[in-house]
Amino acid sequence: MNVFAMYLPQYHCIPENDAFWGKGFTDWVTVKKAKPLFNGHWQPRIPLGDNYYDLSEIKNIRWQARIAREYGVSGFGIYHYWFNNDTNILTKPAEIIKDHEDIDIDYFFAWDNGNWKRSWSNVQGNDWAPLMEDSTQKTSGPQILIPYVLGGKPDWKNHFEYLLTFFRDSRYLRIDGKPVFVIYNYSPQIKLMADYWDELAQKSGLAGVCVIYRNIERGKFIRKTIIPESEFRYNYEPIFTGWNSPTLFQRVRNRLYKEMGVRPQKGIRRLNYDKVWNDILQNAAKKYNEKNIFHGGFVSYDDTPRRGVRGTIIEGASPEKFNRYFSKLIEISEKQGKQYIFLTAWNEWGEGAYMEPDTRLKYKYLEALHDAQK
Repeated sequence: MNVFAMYLPQYHCIPENDAFWGKGFTDWVTVKKAKPLFNGHWQPRIPLGDNYYDLSEIKNIRWQARIAREYGVSGFGIYHYWFNNDTNILTKPAEIIKDHEDIDIDYFFAWDNGNWKRSWSNVQGNDWAPLMEDSTQKTSGPQILIPYVLGGKPDWKNHFEYLLTFFRDSRYLRIDGKPVFVIYNYSPQIKLMADYWDELAQKSGLAGVCVIYRNIERGKFIRKTIIPESEFRYNYEPIFTGWNSPTLFQRVRNRLYKEMGVRPQKGIRRLNYDKVWNDILQNAAKKYNEKNIFHGGFVSYDDTPRRGVRGTIIEGASPEKFNRYFSKLIEISEKQGKQYIFLTAWNEWGEGAYMEPDTRLKYKYLEALHDAQK
C-alpha cells in the first residue's frame, strides 16, 4: 500500500503573506497564537523540540522526507496554489525537492483551484487563510485576496509547462506511466483543460496526465457536481463523510440571513472521532469500491487556530484509534485492489491534522502509521 500524506508548503515567508497578514507571517504564527476555548481543549499544539521550521531551508525538507520514509509514508501530496498566470505561490518546498535528487521522497501536486479569500468571508473558493483576530477588520478590506482565473488554452499551456519540469522527475508519482495531478474543484472547463494537458504531455514524450478529482460528498440537499464515472477520484477526508454539509433547515435559515443582510453566528462544531472514522470505513467498504476511486483517511482535526469559535473539532482522537482505523482502511483498499491511500495530513498544524512529532505525543502517530502497515 502506498500512503501519500497531504503536505502544506506554507511555512516559509512570501510577499503575499507579508502584505495580507504582516511581515514574516506563516501559519506558525496562527499555531502559536491558538488558545484553549473550553476545559480540556488541547491548544496550542507545539512541535517537538520547538521545531517551527522554515520550508525554504533544504535541511528541514530533508528531515521531513527522512522521517516520512522511516515511518511508512510513501510520499507527499503537495498543495499547489496556481491562481492565474501571474500568481503561483508557495512553490519553494516542491522546487527544493525537484532540484535535489538526494531527497528520498515521492510526491505529486494537489491543486486547490479557487480564489484565495479571507476565511471569514462567504465567497466561494479557497478557504485556508488564517483567523483575523482584530474584529474591527473583519468587515473591511477585500474578501478575495488573490483571484482564481482558469483562462483558456494559452493559460493552460503556460501552467502545464511549469508542471512539466516536475512531471519529468523520477520521484513524481505516476499511474500507468502518467504523472498524477489532483484537482479539487471539477467543472466542464477543467475537464477541457485536463484533456488538453493530456495531449501536451504525450507530445512531450510522457504517456499523458492522470488527473484525479476530489470526490467530495456534500449531502443530499446540495446539488452535486457530476464527475464522469471514467475519471479517477479520491475521497478527501474527513470532510468527505458529510459533516460539512448544512441541513435543509440550516440552508433555509442561511438564505434568509443573506436576504436580510445578517451574518449568522456560529459556535464550535464538535464531532466524534469514532463516528467520523466509522463513516469513512463504511463508505469505503460498501459505497465506493469502484476501481477508479481511492480512499482517504485522516489523523485528527481541530481548525480553531484558524477559525476560532467558528471552527470544527473532531474529538476523541488518539494514536491507538488511528492505528486501528487506518489498518482497516488499508485492509479494505487491498481487498478492492487499490494501491493508494491519501492521508490528511502530514503537516496541517493549523487544522490539528499532522503526522509530525509534537511535545505531547512525540512520534506516536508516526509509530501508529508504521504499525498499521505491518
